[in-house]
Amino acid sequence: MQNPNLTQAIKDAYPALPPPRTLLTVRQFSDKHPAFTQGSLRNLIFLANNRKTSQGTIQGNGLNVALVRIGRKLLIDEAKFFQWIDQQQENFK
Repeated sequence: MQNPNLTQAIKDAYPALPPPRTLLTVRQFSDKHPAFTQGSLRNLIFLANNRKTSQGTIQGNGLNVALVRIGRKLLIDEAKFFQWIDQQQENFK
């Protein structure tokens, strides 16, 4: 646990420091937000990028803005995921 004085000193020294991002694995995200099952999240991730088929290119769903890849590990940026959800709703208005 950090010393409150140290935390305040850091905030004073870096007032514009952005809050840390919440990055979650598919399992962690699904556990935290039960409305999104692991299977549904994996399907959204699979459809995130453009895909080439024999009929041409199929547009992705755009979720790749919320995905962070570190080697083989895939993490979901929680805030960007829900921004993407909001953006999907705007497309239906």
